[in-house]
Amino acid sequence: MISYCGLVCGTCPIHLATLETDKARQQVLRESIAAELSKIYGTKTPLPGIPDCDGCKADTGVLFTGCVDCGIRKCASGKKLENCACCDDYPCEVLLKHYTYDPDSRTRLDEIRQNSRLC
Repeated sequence: MISYCGLVCGTCPIHLATLETDKARQQVLRESIAAELSKIYGTKTPLPGIPDCDGCKADTGVLFTGCVDCGIRKCASGKKLENCACCDDYPCEVLLKHYTYDPDSRTRLDEIRQNSRLC
């Protein structure tokens, strides 16, 4: 599953931790997530602050904290887009900022946009 912004949920450590049934392995994944968030955002995220996530397109309401308030998610879901590659305003300034954290997202969305039948 490709998120609105181009992240791959199947490789997302937050999503993988959600799917993990082994509690010890889940703990290791959550510790890794907390360390990565600290590195990216310069904040300390306590492990209980890393909730489960079924992906930003899921209708379960189980979303990572950052996804709940994500402007990209709100915009794309509000426009009923499959992802941002399908938007007339692609790439917008918000998405360009996101690409500084995950340049592979741009590659994915650019490929989807070039293959317009996916939108």
